[in-house]
Amino acid sequence: MTKLFMFEKPQGMRDTLPELYTLKEQVKGAVSSEVHQWGYEPVETPTVEFNETVGGASAILDQQLFKLLDQQGNTLVLRPDMTAPIARIAASSLKQAQRPLRLTYDAPVFRAQQYEGGRPAEFEQVGVELIGDESAGADAEVISLMLSSLQRADIQSFQAAVGHVGFVNALLQEVLGNEARALEFRRYLYEKNYVGFRKAVDELPLSSLDQRRLHQLLRLKGGPEVLDQAAELVESTEGRAALAQLRQLLDILHDYGMDEHIMIDLNLVMHMSYYTGTVFEAYSEGLGYPLGGGGRYDQLLGQFHHGEPATGFGLRVDRLTEALGRAKQGVEKDLCLIFSAERRREAITHAADLRREGRAVVMQEIGGIADVDAYSALFHEVIYFIGSNGNGGAR
Repeated sequence: MTKLFMFEKPQGMRDTLPELYTLKEQVKGAVSSEVHQWGYEPVETPTVEFNETVGGASAILDQQLFKLLDQQGNTLVLRPDMTAPIARIAASSLKQAQRPLRLTYDAPVFRAQQYEGGRPAEFEQVGVELIGDESAGADAEVISLMLSSLQRADIQSFQAAVGHVGFVNALLQEVLGNEARALEFRRYLYEKNYVGFRKAVDELPLSSLDQRRLHQLLRLKGGPEVLDQAAELVESTEGRAALAQLRQLLDILHDYGMDEHIMIDLNLVMHMSYYTGTVFEAYSEGLGYPLGGGGRYDQLLGQFHHGEPATGFGLRVDRLTEALGRAKQGVEKDLCLIFSAERRREAITHAADLRREGRAVVMQEIGGIADVDAYSALFHEVIYFIGSNGNGGAR
């Protein structure tokens, strides 16, 4: 093992400096306010969970789990997502609570990264889980709430791509005939490796009709007309039922006034293997990866011996701040009182009065400042208590 540098951090871990921290708090506060107004109640879960329960149920790859042992020899994990821990709560502590449950969270999650990955191993998520409602109305609610949260956080030009796992699975099963091959092609879709998908299709011993069906799958992106095109490709009851659910979902999203923010994407495949129905991702113009996403996971709670339908979304706080584009612009501080030693008591009294009014006030003795002009420029307002004449000055 090589000797670590003095300031080296573990792979994927990042510091949050004051300007970015302030922006993150503003973003989380905006999303939390919107979620609260939709009636979702906050919960917290432990940072460390049992690998046998939450670790296995999360569907995050095993090599991405941070593992450790407790004193009894049990394998623990740093929580890799929030949906599985909340499913555990819903199936235990809240088992008798009236359904549907509307829960929300704001918490860091942990996923180990490869050295060449360049991705954060710890990041914050804010999101919701709606548990106990299997209707399309529940899916429409969480999608609409996600979009409303983006608007509340001042994200510009946002959009949700909406698909359905049932349609993708049905079409792949019809054409390919077995689950092993279907899994391979779902992996291409999850990785958005469309070149690899097309190449693999061309190499299969399929009829020209079936090859065309798979190639056409990659073109199923756009408005409601996509559902009509999809109906010509799929024959099974499961596939047609998935399209009917999406039509119903679009009707409800129209009632929410979300039409302009919705795009159908029928080759959308999420990385979480527990998704069972509608899935969706949120995007912002200029950002090459999703701000977050979610979907329906009706089988997850069954792993905690309390099966029931559920849907939800999670948003990445770091990506929200990046979408805002203000992370490195700095956040101007409110107010500073710069005083000389002989005016200290007067400055203390004035600062106390301002703080009672809700102002954030920094007190700084002038003798401790190397460059008064540069330091003063950090604040929205500066009040000076200098000299002994009792006259303060502001700028």
